[in-house]
Formats: sequence, structure tokens, C-alpha cells
Amino acid sequence: MVYEILNENDLCNYYDLQNSPGINLKNRNYEQKFAYLENKEIQNKLLNFSSKKLNKIVFSIPSIHCSSCIWLLEHLDRLREGIITSRVNFVRKEVSIDFNPEIVSLKTIVELLATIGYEPEINLQNASKSKSKKENRKLYLQIGVAGFAFGNIMMLSFPEYFGFEGLDDSVRMFITYINILLSLPVVFYSASGYFSSAYKGLQQKYINIDVPITIGVVALFVRSLYEILTQSGPGYLDSLAGLIFFLLIGKWFQSRTYESLSFERDYKSYFPLAVARVAENESEMVQITELNEGDIIEVRNQEIIPGDAELISDTASIDYSFVTGEAETIQKNQGDYIYAGGRQVGSTICLKIKKAVSQSYLTQLWNNEAFNEENTYDSLINQISKYFTLVILLIALISAGYWYFVEPSHILNSFTAVLIVACPCALSLATPFTLGNAMTILGSNKLYLKHINVLEKLWNITSIVFDKTGTLTKSEEAKLTFEGEELSSQEVSLIISLVAHSTHPLSRAIAKHYNDTAVFASVVNFKEIEGQGLSAIIEKSLVQLGSAKFIGAQVDESNSTDASRVYAKINEDIKGYFNIRSSYRSGLSALIQRLGNSYNLSVLSGDNASEEANLKPIFGQNSTFAFNQKPEQKLAYIADLQAKGEQVLMLGDGLNDAGALKKAEVGFAVTEDVTAFTPACDAIIYGKNLTELSRYLSFAKQSKKVILVSFAISFLYNFIGLSLAVTAQITPLFAAILMPLSSITVVAFATFAVRFLAYRHKLV
Repeated sequence: MVYEILNENDLCNYYDLQNSPGINLKNRNYEQKFAYLENKEIQNKLLNFSSKKLNKIVFSIPSIHCSSCIWLLEHLDRLREGIITSRVNFVRKEVSIDFNPEIVSLKTIVELLATIGYEPEINLQNASKSKSKKENRKLYLQIGVAGFAFGNIMMLSFPEYFGFEGLDDSVRMFITYINILLSLPVVFYSASGYFSSAYKGLQQKYINIDVPITIGVVALFVRSLYEILTQSGPGYLDSLAGLIFFLLIGKWFQSRTYESLSFERDYKSYFPLAVARVAENESEMVQITELNEGDIIEVRNQEIIPGDAELISDTASIDYSFVTGEAETIQKNQGDYIYAGGRQVGSTICLKIKKAVSQSYLTQLWNNEAFNEENTYDSLINQISKYFTLVILLIALISAGYWYFVEPSHILNSFTAVLIVACPCALSLATPFTLGNAMTILGSNKLYLKHINVLEKLWNITSIVFDKTGTLTKSEEAKLTFEGEELSSQEVSLIISLVAHSTHPLSRAIAKHYNDTAVFASVVNFKEIEGQGLSAIIEKSLVQLGSAKFIGAQVDESNSTDASRVYAKINEDIKGYFNIRSSYRSGLSALIQRLGNSYNLSVLSGDNASEEANLKPIFGQNSTFAFNQKPEQKLAYIADLQAKGEQVLMLGDGLNDAGALKKAEVGFAVTEDVTAFTPACDAIIYGKNLTELSRYLSFAKQSKKVILVSFAISFLYNFIGLSLAVTAQITPLFAAILMPLSSITVVAFATFAVRFLAYRHKLV
């Protein structure tokens, strides 16, 4: 059946990828087994996203085990029309599928997966919970087999170790033959991963780190068989079994290390995402992890919906570009089911949480480019390993050639010991473990990085560009006055009702100013135009707030030196403007002074130049200021700096700065207690911690020194090991013990060194 499906779709090269792809089918009748997947409520529990033409789901498929599995599961779109894309996460044994529900149903997709041998594991009770990580059972079995054989071969070899002379030759040969039998599963099962990895690398004309290990294992095994079968010696099967056992221990240790640096962080390392929860007619800001099923939340314009919910308000316009990549709003009506990850566009809406908030899912949405970065990082490690391996092979051959002329009996030990002791495992661990620990420490200090590569980019930063409003300033402490006609209580109510739907710092400053007299009215047709202003129909009146140009006021703002101005217009009557004098963050002057010693500093602002006189004493004459900047002008400014060879760090509130944040080498979104953040940023920094930026950057740069010292330690181990191996003073078994020991040393050093740096920078 599987063959017929593949043959019909011209996918039979699936069988060329692996000797035994897929798994055996035990039950082909799936018609009734998956009938429950036609239930809409069950689909809502399983789907990550659903719309008329796009559904998203992630399946756990334990039977994924090889390159054939990955290849076939990523070609599902050729097996069924309606499947758009499918992507495999091999480490987690998961496949993410996007499909068109108008063409193919969820039930049909699951039946297809089951039919071709990849039945997904569906547990409705745990559908909303993150799945626990599964241990690598095969690796444990391989270690167990190698350890069992190693111990028994050593025990049977005691007569050889102690030089017993009274042993009968037939008994001696019988023992050596038993050792051969014990070594076979070690070589062909426990070490199979090294063979297959080396073979696949050579097939691609690429020398990976498993090539020298494979050569050493084969050399030891063949030489041992030759000595035993020709009765010229007892062989080295004890060393061979011990070598593979300790190599696998090192492999297990490395896998555990990478697991501890999971790029998909759990809820305990959440970034500062909060939401307004409504209880007893009062609204309070809470962390999204405190939300429970049934809670009522308010979501304002441009805020992200943190969990699957039911719409309580009459209507909503949801932008699912976070999820689908398409900036198309979807209209929702009261009672509709709304999936997490959408962004509200328009006036504030009320929602009832239907599914526990998945921080992991929201992190994925923010972190959707991490895998590309991760692959780039891995390719760099492999590139280092390739040259490293070529050098080691050359040293091994030179060593063997030397001993061929001096003492031929040392050739094998020297050659294999060189190959084993010089494994670059410690090198491959140094960078991710150092940066992973540094990222965790920065997270505990409310600087949340998207992935560890952001730290590497921070090493090369030469220019820092600040947005002003909401970044350098604090909206909650702004000083506000109104210039113009005296506003009536009804007009104040209209203005408060309008700004209540916006998360912009100036809007929040106005809302806070009138907090004690807040009387809200219903808002219709709310619009917020980035860098310009707000508008809506409130109680049959057109209310507009924003720049003079936005509301049509004939005022030259460029000469204003008073404060930021927000003009108010109700219907055709321009009422005046709000003068908002910014309150800068405490400690800003000291921060700028520290940063100015190492970086070129700039300030970009969408406001007028009224604050330049206040900013110059803080930033100094060497800094650059640009005001009245639209979002596209901010992006162009970053591009101009990059054209001059600058490496740019951009800090903005994420509302009007998305383009600039994405364009910069590193973009930090500065946030307080709102859910409005941009996926374009590389990191999120808590606003109150902004004045610690210099310490964070210094700590990031110091982490590079930890990596360099870790490399030095690894090279020292290799130098000592190679010196002993070349001179035939250590056996391959001792070399196999030395290899994981170097990894443990590097990891321990990286951990303690990063913690020490954090202590020096007062981060712990």
C-alpha cells in the first residue's frame, strides 16, 4: 500500500534513502479510528490556527527516525492536494503541517500519515499542554551494549593482563573467540551511528567529525581480528569496546548539554508579555501565564491575542500576519473562536479565554526565524570541524609513517590514539554553552534574546540608535498641559475614549492625565496610523488626535521648542494641542556617558525638535539627532549608517519602529506592561531596565573572551593528548577517556566563567 502511494506520486526514491524506511503497518482500517477528528470542538483543541483557507497543526510522530522519514514527511504536499507545506523537527519528532481545509480535511491528513507508516500520537487530554521531551532510547541501549561488552571482555582478558602461563592454548583461543562475539554488537550496533554519519558525510564529499573516529574504530577492529585469527596476539578488543563506550558517554553528555540550551524556551523564561484582565468591572495588567480558562481579557489596537479565545465584543478585525505571514485582516463576530497569535486592529475588544495560554507557542511566533540562524551557526561549527579533521588525519598519517621506520609495533596505537584524542567535541560545545548560559542570565535581568546568535552580533556593534518616545522617555511621568479652547467634560470623554484604544506612549500619557475623570464612550471605526495619529467615530462625532499635518492644522511644528504636541480635532473644530514634556528615565545621563565611550550614538524621533535642547546636554555634541521622522525615514537612516560600514543596534518601542528594528543588525524592542511588541526585533528589554544597557552589552562582549579561553582549554587538551599519542605513550582507550574529560572541563569552565562575569557585572 505504501509503495503504491509513493509510486503513484513519483516518490519512490524514498526507498533509496534508507534500507528500512518507515515502520510496518499493523492496521490498515483507519476509517472509523479517526472519525472523531471531524468534530469541530476537537479540531479547535488540536489546531494551532484555523481560517477558511489555512489551518496549522503540529503532530507528534514517534516513528520519525531517519533521513527517509524527514524526506517523505516534507513531501506530503505531493501526496494530497490541499497540503500546503510540511516541516519536520527531527529532534522533537514533530511535523508541522499547513493545509487548506476547503480541499483536504484534518481526518484525511491523519489517515494519510497512518497509511504511510507515520501515525501521529494524538492525546486530547494533553492537547493544550507541552509534550515532555523523550529520551533517546537507542543511545541508552547502545551505551548499555557497549558497557556490557567492555566489562565482560576485560574480565575474560584477565589472564592476558596478568600474564598467566598455565592457560591451555585451546582455552585461550576459546576466550578470544568469545571476545570477538562480544565485540560484534559493539562495532555493528553501538558504533553504527558513527559509521552512518561518516558514510553520509563522504557521500556528500564532506569530512565530518565522525570520519576520524570511524577510521580509528575500523583500524582497531581489523587489527584485532588479524592478530587473533593468525594467533599472533590477543588483539585490542577490550580497548575497542572501552573506546566506543566512552565515545558514547561523551555523545550522551553532549546531547544533554544541547537539550539544556533549548532554543524553544518554556514558560519560566517568558518575555515580559502582559494583558489586561477584567474582573468585577475593573481592569488589571497580569502576566499571561496567570490567565486561566474562562478569564475575560481586553485587547487594544495592535496588541497580540495571547491565547485561544471566544469573542465577546460585537466585532473584531484580526491581523494574523504573525501566524500566516500575510498582512490581511479577518473580520470576526461575537461568539467566534479566535486563535492565539492574532493581532487586534482597531478598537479594544473583549475576549473569553478558551484554552490555557501557550507561552511556548507565542515564543515560536516571535522566534520564527531562529532555525535559519541556528542552521547558519551549525554550518560554521561543521566548517571548523572539517579543517580540524583534515589536520588531525595528516598528523595521524605522519605519526604512523614515523613509527613505521622506528618501531612498527607502535603504528596502530599511535595512529588510532591520535584520531580519538583529537575529537573536536569540546570545541563544538564551547560556543553554544557559553552563550546559552549568558542568554539565560540576561533573561533573568529582563533582557530576552530571540536566540544565542544575537549575542554574537552584539560583539561587533559600533553604533546605537535610540527612538525617543517610549524608549528614552517614560509616558507615566510625562508632564501634560492643554493649550487652546477649554475642553468640556463631554469633549474630555471623547478624547479619553479614543486614547484608551491605543498603546502609544503619548496616548497613554493623555489617558493617565485624565485617569480620575475617565468616562468612556463607545468607539466605532477606530484607526491608528503609525507616526501620525488616531481617529474614530465616538457618539456620532469624528475625533482625531495626532500631528498638525494629520488633523489638517496649518502650524509649523519645526520651530516648536516647548514640548511634544498632540493636536485634538472634534468634527471640523481644532480644539488645540496637548503639550507633553517628556520625563526621561532616571539614570539616562550616566548610561549615555558610558555608552558614548564605546559607540556612536543617535536619536530618532517622530516628534518635533522640541526636545533637542534637553537631549544635547545628555548625549553631547558628537551625537546625531533626527526629528519628525516617519517609520520609512527611520529605516532609511539605519540603511545609511550600514552603508558607511557601521554595525547598528536599534532600540525602539516596537510600534513605529518595526522596519528600523528589522533592518538593524540587532533590534531591541523596549516594552513596559503591554502586549504590543514586534516580531521584527531580536530582543525585548524591559523599559525600567534600559539604563542597565551598558552592563548588558559589556557582559555580552566579555562572553566572547570566555569562548576564546574555552577554545584554548580544548586546544591544550588536544595538544597534550596529541603529544602523548604521537609518541605512542597512550592507548586508544585512554584517549577515549581523555576526550569526554575535555568536554566536561570546557563545559564546567564556561558555566563558572559566565557566572563569574555575571557576578562582576552585578547581574546575579
